[in-house]
Amino acid sequence: MKRKIAVSIPEDLADRVEKAVSLGRASSVSAYVSQALEEKTRRDRLADVLDEMDRELVAPTGSDQAWARRVLGP
Repeated sequence: MKRKIAVSIPEDLADRVEKAVSLGRASSVSAYVSQALEEKTRRDRLADVLDEMDRELVAPTGSDQAWARRVLGP
């Protein structure tokens, strides 16, 4: 089921979305926006999971993060 909503976005962003559609990156502006919103909600859910893990398991320290950067690279 689909629901129509109206949103306002900056002119330059609208231009970029329309260009992406014209280049075939999405079938329509609605499809492009739907894909972008789906990606954003997935990232938000992942951030929620990681925050919960930090609360339950103790967040990594600065030295933990430095070690991971050295071992895993940028």
